[in-house]
Amino acid sequence: MFKTKWFKTVGTLALVGVLATSVAVGSVSAGLAKGSKFLGNIIASSIPSNFDPYWNQVTPENSTKWGAVEGTRNSMNWSQADMAYNYANNNGFPFKFHTLVWGSQEPGWVSGLSAADQKAEVLQWIRAAGQRYSKAAFVDVVNEPLHAKPSYRNAIGGDGATGWDWVIWSFEQARQAFPNSKLLINEYGIINDPNKADQYIQIINLLKNRGLIDGIGIQGHYFNMDTVSTSTMTTVLNKLAATGLPIYVSELDMTGDDNTQLQRYQQKFPILWKHSGVKGITLWGYNQGQTWVNGSHLVNSNGTERPALQWLRNYLANNP
Repeated sequence: MFKTKWFKTVGTLALVGVLATSVAVGSVSAGLAKGSKFLGNIIASSIPSNFDPYWNQVTPENSTKWGAVEGTRNSMNWSQADMAYNYANNNGFPFKFHTLVWGSQEPGWVSGLSAADQKAEVLQWIRAAGQRYSKAAFVDVVNEPLHAKPSYRNAIGGDGATGWDWVIWSFEQARQAFPNSKLLINEYGIINDPNKADQYIQIINLLKNRGLIDGIGIQGHYFNMDTVSTSTMTTVLNKLAATGLPIYVSELDMTGDDNTQLQRYQQKFPILWKHSGVKGITLWGYNQGQTWVNGSHLVNSNGTERPALQWLRNYLANNP
């Protein structure tokens, strides 16, 4: 999802004491999820001291987006991306590169180039990312194709014969640049809209038929998740699973006061977690003051857990 807010670094949280559940941080090792499915979160400009007690997968919040890396043409800044990548690798957590081709947060300079130069720059970007992050477990190759097409899409195939040639080209290049990574597509507005899911599946099948895609990403932001019914969620998940590809919930957050957020997690998280097609879930922030939308945090600024996280801890302990 397009996030215009670049988040300030709150710094290392003082989470040395006891959490609201009276469970010390040290009692949980390498995330709450213990089974075959991961439960991950984002890393922004610094690594939270309370990351690994809860999460066991890493997605950079902004630092692997093209506009963040190459804001100035031919000047690459990989420092924050390297930090998240090295942290994930050092801890044995799957790392997801997010994202290669996206119409939002692309470099401001790319739209003014000739088509030939645009194509060359996109190719250079994809290859540079693949070389540097060759151990990435996952790559969001194209982000939000239904909502945020890149300014340079005509330079990389445009609509073409399939209607989505630019997406196919992007995955072809990513397959070469990231031969050891699982290639994903990512989109919002899917979990709450079966009709939009059908449109999404059309793109997915074009890629699947060419052997270019390894999984389906669906964002789960509050503006879709807070009000969606569990029956609609199940309908959409079943549609996506029918492709035969694994599903990854990529950007989950739910808002509300303590009681409202708790109820939303209790009702909706199990639908995602228990579905056989879902292989991993990544939340989009958790520390108060470091989430892109107010009310979605799970850990308060004093280090205590909100009720939704207390429930999530117990739920995952009983549902590995």
